[in-house]
Amino acid sequence: MYPARLPIVALVTGVLALAGCGSDDNDDNGSGAAKQSTAADTSAQSTPAAGAQSVKLSETEFKITPADPSVKKAGPVTFEVTNDGQTDHALEVEGPSGEAQTETIAPGKSASLNIDLSKAGTYEMYCPIGNHKAMGMKGDVVVGGGGSGSGASGGSSTDDSGGASAY
Repeated sequence: MYPARLPIVALVTGVLALAGCGSDDNDDNGSGAAKQSTAADTSAQSTPAAGAQSVKLSETEFKITPADPSVKKAGPVTFEVTNDGQTDHALEVEGPSGEAQTETIAPGKSASLNIDLSKAGTYEMYCPIGNHKAMGMKGDVVVGGGGSGSGASGGSSTDDSGGASAY
């Protein structure tokens, strides 16, 4: 009798072992890039990295304004994001070293995202919540005039002192 139960016990043990090997909770795409900021009141935004250029963004249903900002030179960039919409949003930027994103930003709240855009070029940014990206909440940030020029017009850029760009 007992030998007939052995294959079932082995199968159950194997399934349980595989189930405990990990999970995919979408916090990381496996690139090693972690979320780098949290949602906060505008009075509690994180401090920009020393010498960081600053880009201000507004998120609403379903767009990011400006959709195609630019910064003059490669290096650290701080995105100051305000949710001016009626539903939760976030911001994700695909940088040269991987992706970084804010936590969920509630309506009326703000968050800062510090990311090193260390190479000139064009980098994708979007709202990673649900299907917001597919609904138009996306754009490109142009660094140092790089890239193919897509998104270079109509954006805003920082001044030489690293001051904030306008909405």
